[in-house]
Order: sequence, then structure tokens, then C-alpha cells
Amino acid sequence: MPEPSQTPAPAPTLGAELRTLIRLALPIVITQVGTMILGVVDTLMVGRLGVDALAATALGNVWLMGTMVFGMGVMLGLDPIITQAYGADDGPRQGLALQRGLVLAMLLSAPIACLWWMTEPTLIALGQAPELAALAGTYVEVQIPSIPAFLGFFALRQYLQGRGDVSPAMWVILGANLVNVGANEVLIFGGLGIPALGVEGAGMATALTRYVLLIALALAVRGLRLHEGAWPRWSRAAFDPAGLREILFYGIPVGVQIGLEMWAFQATTLLAGWVGEVSLAAHTIALNMSSLSFMVPLGVGMAAVTRVGNLIGAGRFAAAQRGAWVALGVGAGMSFLSATLFIVLSDEIAGLYSEDLQVVALAAGLLPIAACFQLFDGVQVVGGGVLRGMGRTRPAAAFNLVGYYVLGLPLAIWLTFEVGLGVSGLWWGLTFALGVIALLLMFWIKRRGPASMAPPERPSGGASGQGAQG
Repeated sequence: MPEPSQTPAPAPTLGAELRTLIRLALPIVITQVGTMILGVVDTLMVGRLGVDALAATALGNVWLMGTMVFGMGVMLGLDPIITQAYGADDGPRQGLALQRGLVLAMLLSAPIACLWWMTEPTLIALGQAPELAALAGTYVEVQIPSIPAFLGFFALRQYLQGRGDVSPAMWVILGANLVNVGANEVLIFGGLGIPALGVEGAGMATALTRYVLLIALALAVRGLRLHEGAWPRWSRAAFDPAGLREILFYGIPVGVQIGLEMWAFQATTLLAGWVGEVSLAAHTIALNMSSLSFMVPLGVGMAAVTRVGNLIGAGRFAAAQRGAWVALGVGAGMSFLSATLFIVLSDEIAGLYSEDLQVVALAAGLLPIAACFQLFDGVQVVGGGVLRGMGRTRPAAAFNLVGYYVLGLPLAIWLTFEVGLGVSGLWWGLTFALGVIALLLMFWIKRRGPASMAPPERPSGGASGQGAQG
């Protein structure tokens, strides 16, 4: 890590910091919403094939994302390296980190592919109907060739985001949505001389869209010359085991962190199904709305990664601490707006999803609980972003383990099945888990945040290869 200059730049004003954060966050939010819409469109179009097709693709996506999450986390291990290198004006380190990320994307594709080949037997072992498991297996298996493209796109997006170039990915994802609709229409239902392929066609359309994402973003980087000064020629350094281990050092805890969170929510969905069909439907509505509104604080959290990492790389530790608090405030504020809408418009929101009066009534009762959930969720995702920008990725994984699996899920199960709160108990358990995680992150940032990384004044010092874990 670079030494701070003798005359450090003054800390930005609160207004300037807020404007910088919003400038970074807005395109990221649009990108995240666009990514989510890819899945929504797939679900809507597959739904036209029937209930079995819809159920099979849903099962396939549960296994697909549950196994891909680790690879995504490893790609996020690029964040502290690239953001801090950009802040230190070290172009070659940025490009070399991306090259190593692409190498890891290829290496990680093999074990993920093996897991995807096992979709059908795994789902059967988990108690799913054999015919649905077989259909889900077909849907997932045709997507195996797209694993390197997806992880490669992820690595390239993190490279650009770490440098503050957030618009290219936004435009690419918006264009990819158009490609996805057309590919789904042709491959699922037939056209242009291609027979209707049904669920298999849906998987093929998704795979094609992933390659479009990678190629389009790579072309954007080259066309806009965003690689100049930060792209060394390919060499043995890209395959250096120590360099690859540095990314894994940061990325594995992130993969564990987001995996713990994703698997916890999947577990609550299974538990909601045990309560009953109406409860599962209502839970799905509340979870879908929460996931959609979550895209805003998630974008703020990703902007916090860039902002905090850039400032740390420049040796401006006090400014990075200030930026962290501004980001946490913005994340909480955006979540408060979502929470207010959940409470005020609970009946109207639930009615958009279903005409079943029982489902609507139960979902409308869950949304105010989801409003409390939103407040904590916004804080925890931004807090996790601050830690990634610092390069201290292990604490968030530990907090998720404690929050979800030691406290939240046991409480949710007790409230749901022992106390008799039904599906509402699941949401109170999740809310409690997120509250604990958010408080732990805020306390950690206060005590061991970016300001604590400032080295003691000394005549000279060397750069640290890896941020200390806390």
C-alpha cells in the first residue's frame, strides 16, 4: 500500500462525496436491475410453456446460482486489488490483476461444470420429482459452455468498476436484454428455421446472452481505450501462483459470504413450502419485492467498494473513512424509502402478483416485516462493500455465518413451527439475522475501518502485498 503524501489532499466536502458516490452508484444500480430483468424475462417466457417447465427452470436456477456463487465471489476478490491500484495510479497492476482474474475464471469453470453435470441426480437426491429434475438437468447442462463467459464478464466488469468506469457495463447489459428476448423467442418457441426447443432452448438463449455480454464489454473496453496504460502484454506473470493466490485470498471469503446469504434465503423458501402453498406464494412475493428493491443499496455498496478502495490506494485514509460513512448513510436512506413504500402500498403491491385473496392478504402482512428487513439489508450490503474496498473480506463472512446460521435461521424455524407464527416467523428470523450483521459491520467499520489503515509516520516504508484481515 502506498505511503500517504507529505501534503495529503484535503478531504472532500460532504456534498462532493455524496455526488461522487451517486455518480458511481446510479449506473451500477441500472446494471444490477438489468441483470435481474434477464432472469425475470426468462421466467415469464418459460412460463408460457406450462407449470412443469416453469418449475423445472426454477429448480435449475436454484442449483445453478447456488454453485456459481463461489466463482462470482472469487471474481469479486479483484475489487481491493484494482481499486487500490487505480487510486495509487498503478496501471500495470490493474491490468495484471484482470489477466489473473481471467485465468481464474477458466480454472474455476471446470469444477463448476462438474457440478452442473450433476444437476439431475442432485435434485433427485434432494427429494424433487424425477421428471422435473430431468428437465432441470437439461436446462442447466446446455449452459455449461457459457460458464467461462459469465465469469470472464464478471472479471471485466469488476476491472472497469474498480477504475470508476461504470457506464460501459450498464449499456452492455441493457443491450443484452434485447438479445435475450429475441433469443428466447426463437429458441424456446421456434423461428428463423429453428425448431421449438422449449426448456432446452431457454438454457441455450441464456448461454448465448452470456457470450454477448462478454464480447460486447470487451469490445467496449477496446473501443473506448479503457485498457490503455493498464494492460501489460500477456506473460507468465498472469499465471504466477502467488498472484492467483492473492485474488483467492480476498475472493474466497467473499464467495463464502454471499454463498451463506444466498443459501440462507433458499433455505427459507424451502421452509415456506413446508408451511403450505399459500405461504410459499406469499413468501415468494415478499422475497421478489425485497430482491428488486435490494438492487439500489447493492449498487451503493458496489460504489463504496470503488470509492473506498481508490482513496485507500491514494493513501487518503481519513477520506476513505468519511466515504464509508457517507455510503452507509445513503444505503440506509434508500432502504428507508423502500421500506416506506412496502408499508404504505402493501395491499397494492401484493395485488400485482396474485388474484388469490388468501395469497394477497398474507403477502400484504409480510411486506411490513420486509420493510424492517430492508433497513438492515441496505446497511449490511454497503458495509460489506466497504470491507471489500479495504481488502478485509473475512469479517463479513464470519458475521454472515453467525447472523444467519447461529441466530437467524434457528430463530426463524422456532418462530415458524414452534411458536406458530407461520411464514411470518421466517421473515422475523431473517430480519433479526440482518440486524445483527448490520450492527456488527457498523461497529467493525467504526473501530477498524479505513482510518485505522493509515500507517504510522516514518521516514520510508514499502507497499504491502495484501491487506490485513481483521
